[in-house]
Amino acid sequence: QVQLVESGGGLVQPGGSLRLSCAASGSIYSIYAMGWYRQAPGKQRELLARITRGGSTNYADSVKGRFTISRDNAKNTLYLQMTSLKPEDTAVYYCNSYPSTGDYWGQGTQVTVSS
Repeated sequence: QVQLVESGGGLVQPGGSLRLSCAASGSIYSIYAMGWYRQAPGKQRELLARITRGGSTNYADSVKGRFTISRDNAKNTLYLQMTSLKPEDTAVYYCNSYPSTGDYWGQGTQVTVSS
């Protein structure tokens, strides 16, 4: 069973950048599509971006043009490069398969955008 561990979050000023990583304990190659999700306080978890095994990507309108998802199947790692961060991007960020699988949810990584 694959376990996913997110890292790279932190406190950043508006307009700043962060790169999140999602390390898998096993091979992610077998997972056709991977995604990054986030959950802000009082809100439902939302899908931000997804990427197929072959590298095709899709983004939510709220992050399109600012976030970039990528995956390194050889390193079993998923990434999310975030730029032009806004206070409304503050949330806990998670990686998972797409569609999401209950067993894959990890602890997430907190991203706080504040001056």
